[in-house]
Amino acid sequence: MTAAARPGVPEPPAGGLEVVEYTDPLCPWAWGSEPKLRRLRGLLAGRAVWRPVYAMLFDEEEDDPAPDPAAETAWYARYIAEISSHTGAPHAVRLARVAACSRPASLAAVAAERQGPAVAAAVLRRLRESVFVLGEPADTTDRVRTAVAGLPGLDEGLLLADMTNRHVLDRLAADRAEARAPVPEVLGMSGPPPHPGAAKEAGDGYRYALPTLLFVGPAGRRPVPGWRALGEYLAAARAVAPGLPAEAGRLDPDTALELHLSLTRADLEQLTTDGRPPARAVRLESGNGPLWLHPAYAEGHPAYAQQVPAYTERRPAPAADRSPGH
Repeated sequence: MTAAARPGVPEPPAGGLEVVEYTDPLCPWAWGSEPKLRRLRGLLAGRAVWRPVYAMLFDEEEDDPAPDPAAETAWYARYIAEISSHTGAPHAVRLARVAACSRPASLAAVAAERQGPAVAAAVLRRLRESVFVLGEPADTTDRVRTAVAGLPGLDEGLLLADMTNRHVLDRLAADRAEARAPVPEVLGMSGPPPHPGAAKEAGDGYRYALPTLLFVGPAGRRPVPGWRALGEYLAAARAVAPGLPAEAGRLDPDTALELHLSLTRADLEQLTTDGRPPARAVRLESGNGPLWLHPAYAEGHPAYAQQVPAYTERRPAPAADRSPGH
């Protein structure tokens, strides 16, 4: 389905590009890919329509309850840690449980789009941090409320109300169905380890592996699934939309923090000029390296349990602190 087929979604620019991102707020590979996708969004800004499709990774219609929840949680915590060793993404020191369902977080991500792209990006980030930083996946409405508490610019009451809005519910149902109708190119696709990206069995059919980006332009379409390098995404974009300009410059760390509010080491490496932490940030530790939070983003963050963290003035980190957190 193209952007033109979705009510309220703008047409791609003339001669331009649509990027469809099949994802889930609680997917560890999508979390690990976010630094590259943040950079890609910046490179394609104004030249592409970017459309997220929430695929319902944890789906009550397809998944049977675990016979031993504690054993499943221990296994899944090891699985996330293994993925983090490839992606460099933070993971929680302790995972409380495997998410029961992706529906509440996905509804919140869709509902947040009604408050604008900046709010939607911040809500999605907090939903991901709920599981991969705090170890408490936002898999109920109450846990969504906790995860997004205090976000700058967010109308929390409106978000929670919109999660029951018929348009939001219909959109998520359409997303789920679209994710389970993958293009033939990803069926049985082989690719480089550790996450080649072939479509996954789901119910009686298949769904896209997460994340998968589908690039659609004047010269056709090109899916790029699984764990891929930034250059592969750019090559696919240019293959279907010839004439895209060369890469744009990177940001200084403090500008990147103002834009994105929450940064990991991998974000700093992808997005900034020199990879150093922002000078004025709140540092939040995880099981695999720190995050640097904008003070306004940190102020209501559930990690601080009603404590208002002090601003921390940081000098440029030594070289050892800028190494990838694998």
